[in-house]
Amino acid sequence: MDATTTRSKPPYLLGLICLIPLVGAFAGLGLLLYGLLVYKDKWLSIIGAAGILWTVLIYSSLFYAGTHVSVFKKGFENISQMQLNGLVKHIEFYKLSHGQYPDRLQQLKEDDPLAPINDPSKGMNTKGISYFNYEKMGDKYLLFSSGQDGIPNTRDDLFPKVTITDSTKIGLIKQH
Repeated sequence: MDATTTRSKPPYLLGLICLIPLVGAFAGLGLLLYGLLVYKDKWLSIIGAAGILWTVLIYSSLFYAGTHVSVFKKGFENISQMQLNGLVKHIEFYKLSHGQYPDRLQQLKEDDPLAPINDPSKGMNTKGISYFNYEKMGDKYLLFSSGQDGIPNTRDDLFPKVTITDSTKIGLIKQH
């Protein structure tokens, strides 16, 4: 009996694991190495390489969609709008607790580490940390997002959408 007749059949069905992004890359690497080193089987090696390429393709597509497809951009804009609206409550609560508005948004994190001060509107185009625009102006404050272009005071800026029935009880300077 020679070595090829005693060796088991390569685990081709494990290649199905390669369809799971990220996990599939590791499974693909394992199958590639098994195909090259253990089984010396070109099809197992090809399945492994395909698993790695599949993960790269999936994540590249997601990254591209997150930075270029308008549906994804709109989604980040919607998240930003919701966070802006909620941030007004955090700022107003800060004033109730401390007697004045914060000098900068990062102060909100001292009382509530989950305060949404990061601006997600630029989506995956953000380099580093991007905060909402905030400026304390005496007993009032200005709050807005620079929008997808990241440039303040342009058409794509987002402002909090809150209903103010008595403007003397809130410090937000409403933008139209």
